[in-house]
Amino acid sequence: MTTMTSRTMLPPARQKIGVFGNYLAQQEFNTLVLKEKVMSLSGDSFDIRMKETGQSIIKVQGELIGSKKTATDSESGQHLWTLGREYMHLHTTYTLKDARGATVMEVQILGAKATATITNPATGKTTVLKLKGNFLDTSSEIVDESTGTVVAMIRRKLLNSGELLFGQQTYEVSVAPGVDLALISALCICLDEMKNESS
Repeated sequence: MTTMTSRTMLPPARQKIGVFGNYLAQQEFNTLVLKEKVMSLSGDSFDIRMKETGQSIIKVQGELIGSKKTATDSESGQHLWTLGREYMHLHTTYTLKDARGATVMEVQILGAKATATITNPATGKTTVLKLKGNFLDTSSEIVDESTGTVVAMIRRKLLNSGELLFGQQTYEVSVAPGVDLALISALCICLDEMKNESS
């Protein structure tokens, strides 16, 4: 079994990128571990933990029928966001809605490339993130289009035999200070859906 032990420290984002204020990365090292649970009775689900502390921060529950996923805070159970596929678009598109139902992120996927447009409902400010590299490989970067700054690095764990059998995947995502961990986790789940559709 291959483990991911490297720690990547990204410089702070030049501008804060986020919607969920309580989830802005603040530490020097901010590594999310997204562990897929495909044998769940309710569809693909994820447990999202901080690698540095092992603390679970977000639980994502998939639907048995349909493509929606709902995230809740691991500690309080508070609803954070709902992720769903939009079918009336030319390209594969996912939307992320906050607990009030406002669209806060739209992710468009074309082949192995992805663009996420984030809209902060409080300020109306938009930020565009682009996937650099190929998510179908073992690593890729998420870049803030306006500054060219890498705001997150995704590493996909090579599967062991049990994970291959059950289709589970584990991701490690290094996130720059000042970037929303909840948004980045949702973007990674969109990319996981893209990977599943292409295989």
